[in-house]
Amino acid sequence: MSEQELNKPWWKQLWPWIIISGPLIGFLGAIVTIWLAFTQHVDQPIRDGVIKQGLKVEQVNK
Repeated sequence: MSEQELNKPWWKQLWPWIIISGPLIGFLGAIVTIWLAFTQHVDQPIRDGVIKQGLKVEQVNK
């Protein structure tokens, strides 16, 4: 390695970005999973007066 390469700031080196990318990808995956859970898989009515919450089916009092 040359002297100039060793004196580069940390953000211009490759290794910190490789280390940071693992947790960052995991964090972004968790955010996407939470967003999908709240927007795509909300409790939806099965028929009038009945709602499914997880594996449980309940009657809705009107």
